[in-house]
Amino acid sequence: MQFAKRIFLFLTLNIIVVTTISILLAVFHVQPYLNAYGLNIPALAVFCFVWGFGGAFISLLMSRAMAKWMYGVQLIDPNNCSEREHWLIDIVGQLCRKASIETMPEVGIYQSEEANAFATGPTKSRALVAVSSGLFNLMNNNEIEGVLGHEISHIANGDMVTMTLLQGVVNAFVMFASRLIAYVITRDSKSDRSGWAFYLVSMVLQTVFLIFGSLLIAFYNRKRECKADDGGAIIAGRNKMIGALEALQRTYDVVDPKSQPAVQTMKISSQPAGIWKLFSTHPPLEERIARLRNQLG
Repeated sequence: MQFAKRIFLFLTLNIIVVTTISILLAVFHVQPYLNAYGLNIPALAVFCFVWGFGGAFISLLMSRAMAKWMYGVQLIDPNNCSEREHWLIDIVGQLCRKASIETMPEVGIYQSEEANAFATGPTKSRALVAVSSGLFNLMNNNEIEGVLGHEISHIANGDMVTMTLLQGVVNAFVMFASRLIAYVITRDSKSDRSGWAFYLVSMVLQTVFLIFGSLLIAFYNRKRECKADDGGAIIAGRNKMIGALEALQRTYDVVDPKSQPAVQTMKISSQPAGIWKLFSTHPPLEERIARLRNQLG
């Protein structure tokens, strides 16, 4: 049932993206970039810009709502919650003040055996911080505070917007380059330029370029994770941040059998091996712990 819900939400988001961008292209009278006269470079540039950035920003605008629906996040009501849940809200508020975040984010818990947490939302004033029930139950208060410090730092640093801009740039470049090169390759083909040869080559090139683009995004995201660790160490305390990462390391093998790989991009920890490290959005936990310990020396 949960998997079907996630598939439905994924399809819904994509339908909204396609519909919205199609309307924008029609409203601004963007001409087809490929016609009988050849390739219209300005039209192609506008087309790629709208699709590249449009999809990324629509996803960002809907990120808080989609995260709540997809994960089943239950927001904590400060007037009707347990003592420890109230402590969680208080700690988030204290960390936000230390990070100079004026608007308190929504705070929630979602059901999962994994020790996990994430922050999302389109702006600092419309953010969500959520922790899994596994993290809430497996970690002590100091460790949880370290995790929350990391997530609050993501909000304070504007990482959601920054990564959306980077994704938009990569998307637009990949779309533009793949179509431009495909046109050069197929323009002398006997087949119609508006036919299968052009689109087949452009889709193959787009897939290849997206792989390289994902390497760039993953590399930059790892840098942002280290910066969030530093921010968590400042607002929560370095020892609490180290303790949080060590707790994640201890509980890493606790995996929720109901979780799906397609929705694991928000995980605070990641332990890939070999070449897959290049595609990881998070540095290995042992490296993050060693980095913070070295800063203590």
